[in-house]
Amino acid sequence: MTLQLTPATKTALSISVATGLYGISFGALAIAAGLNLWQTVALSLLMFTGGSQFAFIGVIAGGGGPGPAFGAATLLGVRNAVYGMQVKAMLRPRGLKKLAAAQVTIDESTATAAGQTEPDEQRRGFWVAGIGVYVLWNIFTVVGALLGDALGDPKAWGLDGAAVAAFLGLLWPRLKSAEPVAIAAVCSLATVLAIPLVPPGVPILVAAVVAGVWGYFGRGPATEGLEPDVEPHNSTKGKR
Repeated sequence: MTLQLTPATKTALSISVATGLYGISFGALAIAAGLNLWQTVALSLLMFTGGSQFAFIGVIAGGGGPGPAFGAATLLGVRNAVYGMQVKAMLRPRGLKKLAAAQVTIDESTATAAGQTEPDEQRRGFWVAGIGVYVLWNIFTVVGALLGDALGDPKAWGLDGAAVAAFLGLLWPRLKSAEPVAIAAVCSLATVLAIPLVPPGVPILVAAVVAGVWGYFGRGPATEGLEPDVEPHNSTKGKR
């Protein structure tokens, strides 16, 4: 089976490379946080959601216990369940494909699929981005973990700030209107105020609760998609 280089696959391949490279930072930071090579590899193979993985090792590195680390990772991973409903409606996978789709349903694969208008392109975008990111993320996780042993102190290379930089890189494009900026500012303030009062890992849970409350009482319009800049996949039905 040959890979057709359609607009969706080209976008998916470029996203796969760009996202997969983040695995180097994760692998190195996981080793620095105290995980061994096999634990680091297992997180990427099984958890496979970058935000949750960075949150997990961030809490561990900060001295937090397994409970707060798991809680922070779970809260950041909840969005994938929402993505799963969108993917199911778009692709309608069956049998083993449904299990595979669940594993590779992430920000990048969902956004690539939702950005297409043709069903075939949606499928190509989703699978190429999902599988591409999964393969490259795991390869570069191993690379980063092996380099982490050789690099020594990650602070000497600036890797201690890599997770923060990655989060900011993902957040910045979404701050396109007053409400997302306000939510980010309020959650940041809640986190800063909570840091000296609660154990490591709990401040991010506090911020998540604040964002959840805001989202519940200030829901966006029904025409808004999973991301602020992505319309629902069926919003163009009936249009020409």
